[in-house]
Amino acid sequence: AWVHGDPRKVIYPTDSYGQFCGQKETLNENKTILFYFNILKCASPVVLINLQCPTTQLCVSKCPDRFATYIDVQASYRYKPDQWNYFRQFCKPGFNNPRKSVAQVLRDEDCPSMIVPSRPFLKRCFPDFSTKNGVLTVANQTTFKDGKGKTRNVTDLREAANGINNVLDARSVGMKIFEDYAISWYWILIGLFIAMMLSLLFLVLLRFTAGVLFWIFIFGVIGIIGYGIWHCYWEYDHLKGIPGSDLTVYDIGFQTDFKVYLQLRQTWLAFMIILCGVEVIIILMLIFLRNRIRIAIALLKEGSRAIGYIMSTLFYPIVTFILIAICISYWAVTAVFLATSGEPVYKVMANQTLCKYANLTCDPETFNTTNVTKLCPGAQCTFAFYGGESLYHKYIFIFQLANAFVFLWLVNFAIALGQCTLAGAFASYYWAYRKPADIPLWPLFSSFGRAIRYHTGSLAFGALILAIVQLIRVILEYLDHKLKGTQNSFTRFLLCCLKCCFWCLEKFLKFINRNAYIMIAIYGKNFCTSAREAFFLLMRNVVRVAVLDKVTDFLLFLGKILVAGGVGVLAFFFFTQKIPVFAQEVPTLNYYWVPLLTVIIGSYLVAHGFFSVYAMCVDTLFLCFCEDLERNDGSTAKPYFMSASLHRILGKKKLSPKKT
Repeated sequence: AWVHGDPRKVIYPTDSYGQFCGQKETLNENKTILFYFNILKCASPVVLINLQCPTTQLCVSKCPDRFATYIDVQASYRYKPDQWNYFRQFCKPGFNNPRKSVAQVLRDEDCPSMIVPSRPFLKRCFPDFSTKNGVLTVANQTTFKDGKGKTRNVTDLREAANGINNVLDARSVGMKIFEDYAISWYWILIGLFIAMMLSLLFLVLLRFTAGVLFWIFIFGVIGIIGYGIWHCYWEYDHLKGIPGSDLTVYDIGFQTDFKVYLQLRQTWLAFMIILCGVEVIIILMLIFLRNRIRIAIALLKEGSRAIGYIMSTLFYPIVTFILIAICISYWAVTAVFLATSGEPVYKVMANQTLCKYANLTCDPETFNTTNVTKLCPGAQCTFAFYGGESLYHKYIFIFQLANAFVFLWLVNFAIALGQCTLAGAFASYYWAYRKPADIPLWPLFSSFGRAIRYHTGSLAFGALILAIVQLIRVILEYLDHKLKGTQNSFTRFLLCCLKCCFWCLEKFLKFINRNAYIMIAIYGKNFCTSAREAFFLLMRNVVRVAVLDKVTDFLLFLGKILVAGGVGVLAFFFFTQKIPVFAQEVPTLNYYWVPLLTVIIGSYLVAHGFFSVYAMCVDTLFLCFCEDLERNDGSTAKPYFMSASLHRILGKKKLSPKKT
């Protein structure tokens, strides 16, 4: 890609001679816009952007600003030379022969048959469409001359420029959004800073409020379901004696108006039975899993305490973000170079529909010496697109897949490095017998150094396995997109099953990899050994895993909603001038929702970054806790390393003294 690619093919439009428009130190240096001789031959804007429109394409310095036809200009060039000089700038370079017959000029495409008022978009001239009183116009006109003696309606240009107005309107909206960002960026940063402080505050308060928040939620759910049971019984009793309420669902059959079912006692009885079942299940789970829930809450509190001792871990996601940004940049640049590594392909463009050489590849240097121009008068060898027939060009798609695979591998490696680094830091906290006295100095930097020096291969191997599965998912999505129009139901069903299976496999591998990296950080063993030991350790504590996972997910999701929602409400009142103290400071915006949505989404991402560290902390402490229970027995010879609160939950009265 780096040898053959040329990003100028993306930056600059290319004319029919394979030359870039606007390239410095060339004849087209001041001609930055691409002009199409006959835009009616272009089926859609996509064709124009891909430079495959079957008409002559020329680099110009500016787009036409008026209607004109070659017939009218040629007829009046003697007494209106200004019109000829203006029209001539849209002809082929060097052409200045108004005496040449119109038929020959149009056959050889020396000049366009007509020009219409246009505006530059994507460095290409497009008709200047507008709508006046619901009627499509070009420069406030509804008709134009096509250069062949006919008057046509501007709606004939609609197909060639389909969707241009929507794109231009989107561009206008984009400019307004950019203006809003330009005048409100510092307020957005202030909002994100508030989100960061709220996230830190929430993590600190979890040490004291994790249990309270969880039990409030649980008893709230029990209360809501209890109210639902009472309401269902009230509706069931209220419908007693009402005609038709004793009918069954089977008697009335299927009804499109679902309110009919709410008039039946049987419906409310079914609802009441379902809610009673859910209520009983929740209460039984609380009774039998109460000890495991207490352990999960204690681990959450311990995680908050660990982060309090190793505050630098909260800012490690910035390192991961930088590494992933580098990976994305490398992948994007390489993909552009690959996409632009084709050779210029020239094809025969003939005005005659029966020309047998039309659309065949040609060589512009030798084209005039062939007999094509004799058999097909007016035929030209013009640039079509970038491609090639060599072995390299045939496998560019494979190279793009390889580039995507490397991208996935590198991104997964950056994530794995972050997980292993954080796991090592938090493991050093757990295995410190006297906390915080025995915690090593600079635990995060020490863990990062160990991961780079000793565990690079293990992390790369785990990332490789995950990248292979993700690449297969990408290929399946590509095949599904290509086969979307087929009528083969079995093929679609098979693809759907494969996509589902590989999605589940990816989720499972992410779970295994995450815990394998924790074991690697603790023991320093290779990936396969660590993955096996982590898997069986989790299976031996599967109920604890499920309880801890759900409790952690709930509390962290609640934290993200509180942070994003709180900052979002504050931003809404600020940008809508609902806060009198700051009413004079609010910038004048085109769309107040632009900074508002940015603050809300940014706050959620900030909270997610901080809470991902917390989740990694809890997972690491949980594996260390399970390992501590299996390796030690609380005796003097094998004392537990867990905190005093976990000791109390397990029924231990006091910590066993460590053997000296």
